Amino acid sequence: MGIVERKSREKQALRERILDASRRIVMRDGFGALSMRKIADAIEYSPATLYLHFQNRDEIARALCTEGYAQLLASLAPHSSIADPAERLEALWRAYVAFGVEHPETYRLIFMEDPTYLGAAFASAAQAGEDTGDAAFRLVADAFDQLKMQGRLPASTNSEVCTEALWATMHGIVALRLTCPVFPRAPLDAVVNAALDAWFGTQTPAAAADSGKARAPAGAAGDAGHAAAQTRPART
Repeated sequence: MGIVERKSREKQALRERILDASRRIVMRDGFGALSMRKIADAIEYSPATLYLHFQNRDEIARALCTEGYAQLLASLAPHSSIADPAERLEALWRAYVAFGVEHPETYRLIFMEDPTYLGAAFASAAQAGEDTGDAAFRLVADAFDQLKMQGRLPASTNSEVCTEALWATMHGIVALRLTCPVFPRAPLDAVVNAALDAWFGTQTPAAAADSGKARAPAGAAGDAGHAAAQTRPART
């Protein structure tokens, strides 16, 4: 191994040590506790050494944010192959909520801290030719598009608006769970079920028509509800 290659590997190894220490601090004490001095103490280097690898704490936060978002995508990936788009949507959002609850500090860093962290991470990925920033959004929007192509949603349905509205619903559940001690009063699964019921309904369109009591709300959520209810299995 040449000198240049060895130095490059040593530099990368130290960078990883810095990120590992930063990750442990965030997981243990929260993002607010992260500082260059605390990271330096954890790896037993001077703070000046850290600045040879990262400009400041924000750059470290962006790196952790990029890493965390990749972990979120990995947790969604197993559900992306579900054939039925309505069932796929439900599975994706259950996995999303589970990720947020199981990895609270990572979720906070991605979606609840400085929004420039995630924006910068997406911009960096785009410059590298990666579509990381759009991947989770497209997983959901494509499912809505598929419902439209199957004739299970009106052609006028805006898949991107539906995606943003549904994302806001599920993010709200996670954010309240992480920040409000008394939320939810009901079991979390029951709250998620209720939110998905509001979006996707529990009756088939035929049954709803027979009873004259369609449950799905009007608008985008109502359209999605009628679509998903066609094949959605009943809960026990």
